[in-house]
This record gives sequence, structure tokens and C-alpha cells, in this order.
Amino acid sequence: MHMTSPRPGQAPIVTCEAGRLPGRLLEVLEPGCWPLELAALPAGTALVGGAVRDALLGRLAERPDLDLVVEGDAVALARSLARGRGGSVVVLDPQRSIARLVLQGWTIDLARRQGANLEEDLLRRDYGANAIALLLPCGPSPAALLDPGGGLGDLVAGELRTLGEANLLADPLRLLRGVRLACELGFQIEPRSWAWICSHHRSLAAVAGERVLAELERLAVAPGGGRGLARVLEADLLAGWGQPAAAGPAVQATTLEGLEPPAAEARALTAAEAAAALPLARLAVLLEGATLERLRASRRLQQRCARLRHWWQHLEAGAADPDSLPEAERLRLQRDLEVDLPALALIGPAGWAPAALERWRDSDDPLFHPRAPLDGAALQENLGLTPGPQLGRLLNHLSRERAFGRLPRQASGPDPQILTAARLWLSRNEATRHG
Repeated sequence: MHMTSPRPGQAPIVTCEAGRLPGRLLEVLEPGCWPLELAALPAGTALVGGAVRDALLGRLAERPDLDLVVEGDAVALARSLARGRGGSVVVLDPQRSIARLVLQGWTIDLARRQGANLEEDLLRRDYGANAIALLLPCGPSPAALLDPGGGLGDLVAGELRTLGEANLLADPLRLLRGVRLACELGFQIEPRSWAWICSHHRSLAAVAGERVLAELERLAVAPGGGRGLARVLEADLLAGWGQPAAAGPAVQATTLEGLEPPAAEARALTAAEAAAALPLARLAVLLEGATLERLRASRRLQQRCARLRHWWQHLEAGAADPDSLPEAERLRLQRDLEVDLPALALIGPAGWAPAALERWRDSDDPLFHPRAPLDGAALQENLGLTPGPQLGRLLNHLSRERAFGRLPRQASGPDPQILTAARLWLSRNEATRHG
């Protein structure tokens, strides 16, 4: 889960005098730094979408993704541009002639123009903020700005407005993308657009799960991502993916609303810990395991979210401080969340978090990083054991004894106290088995 940061020191230029905007955009976009010279592009090529929007808002990334619209065959053009430049091409949509060119670390998407002219192409897009084009000065044509959908006004107003109900339904992922964009940009969604997003929420089920999950992951890492995911709940956008409405939406929404950097700071997370923990905590609170599976999340993400969600719900249901859990449960919590404890610190009991994090940062803490004081090989050598379930249970017992201070934290060799504890456990279990 990663998000590109804007270049430092930028200022918005969207309110610049209209006649000066094309030139100012070219200055900000710096096409001279692109891996493609403008002379290699056909006349009429236009830069559209996020790079134009972000340049106008003063939030352009160091190496922005470039979306180019051309009049002819975009796939053939991408292949031609790749030759001799060391680039690679992925055909994204052969029917609509859309290809991705990866060149010198840049991502450049090329698409054949849809409609009779560029204005028609722009008006097919999702939101006004994304329907602004900069005609590049390729060949004899000077740079020019096209905004048939009124996107400049939306940028000035800080509003995300769809260009039409049919535009949203042309690709239902646009319903979720609207929430994500509003969150990333700090915009409000225009009321009529929000009403359409809510009324068509089940249409999102027609989109490939991988695409839906990618949007949710981008939303999870965005500034204000907790509030954004709470809006996903509000619109019931995951209903078509089997996320049950009865999964505690009020608790989920309240928790998500609070999952923002000030809460992480209040619970004593460092900036680096918060950057890793906030996205995971947000996804775990939002998504139950079956939904993650349907969305084709990786096995690792499913497991991390499932463990975190389990302990969050367990503590919510019992209002328990982790320190008050029985030893066996406490040890299992620490094993489950050895890597992801900062995420539980965000959504668990507030008073517990600072001291727990302090212990977690100590890699030798026997409870927060549970390990047996001797490994299996040493136990086999000194006690004549063989690999098997009994050895596993013994290792678990010794880990627990060490975690709760009943055995030495560390041993450079087969400490007699540890071996005595192991023999005692073996004898008791042998007696129980035969009794």
C-alpha cells in the first residue's frame, strides 16, 4: 500500500488567468524531463486526467503517471515509441486501443480518442476534475487547454462532480473512485453525484475484485482515509460483494472516523509506525475475511486483517484490556500480532497502547516477541526427544513460561533451570497420559 507524495514547494495555479494556464501548466509539468520528447508524439496529442488535475492543484508527484490521448492507433504508437528507447508495452484494452508504456521508470498510458473529437472524449469521463485536457505543442499546434465539462470550476470550488449518471455506470468502479478521489483531494462530493453513487451501490459487484481492492487500498493509505472508508460504509458500496450490513456498521464507522494521524499520535505511535499501521487497521475494521477473499486479496493480507479484526472484535465485545486476558490468550495475541501490534494499538484500548508499544519496540521482550528459551534441536539433544507434536507442545509451554517471567529471558546454552522445567512438564504430561 503506497501513495506517491507531491513535489515540495508547489502552489496551485488553477486560479491563474485563463489565457496563461496552458503555459503555466507546461512549466509545472516540465515535459523536457519526460522520457519522451514531444516531437515524437503525433499532432493533436493531449495530456488528460490526473497529471493535469494535480498540476493545476499544486500536488503533482515527482514522476507523475502520464495519460495521453491520440487520434490514431495507440497500441501501435506505444510499440513504436518503446523501440529503441528500452521501453516495454502492455496492451490494456485491444478493442479500445489502450496501451501502457513503461519507460525509464515512468508509466505512460496511451489511448485512442473516443468520439468525434477530444471534447466528446472528455465528456465521457467520470468527474469534471478528471475531464480537463492539455493539448501538447506537438508539431505546429500550440499548447491549449480544453475543459468542456467545467472541471476548472470544480477544482476552484473543491468539489467532485460527475459528468453524468450514465458516465458512472459505464464503469461502476467510478462509484468507489469518486470516494477515493474526494478523500485524496480533500474535496466534497457534489450532492447529486453522491445520490447517484448511493443509489447504484450494488453495481460495484460487476467490477473485477482486484480493481475494487486496489481502490480500497489506495483509499486506506490516503490522508483522511479513515473518513473516506466510513463513507464507503455509508454508501453501502460493498453490499454487492457480500459484506453484511449487520457487521456492526455503527461501530465500524465510528472506529474508521477516528483512524487518522492525530489518533496515532495520541496513542504514542511514531510517524513510521502510524504510516504502516493506519492502512492495515482501516482495512481490517472495514472488511471481513469472506469479503477480502472475494476481492482476491493476497493470502498474507487476508491473514493479517483476519487476526487484527479478531482481536479488535474480541476486545470490543468484552471491553477487556489485553493485560487482563488469561495467559494463553495473551500469548496467542502477541504471536498473532507480533508484527502488527501498532495497528491494534490504534483500535484497542487507548490507555493500554503507550506502554504496550514501548515493550513491543524491545525486540528482546519475552512476551511481545515470544520465543522458546531453547530451540527444538537443543531439547532433542539434551532430553532425547524426537520431532513430533509432543516437542511442539513443549516448546509452546517453555515460550509461555519465559513470556511470563518464570524462566530466564535468554540462555546461551542448555540452562539447568530450563531443562528442569522441560523435564517436569514431560513427566506431568506422561503421568496425565497414563492416568
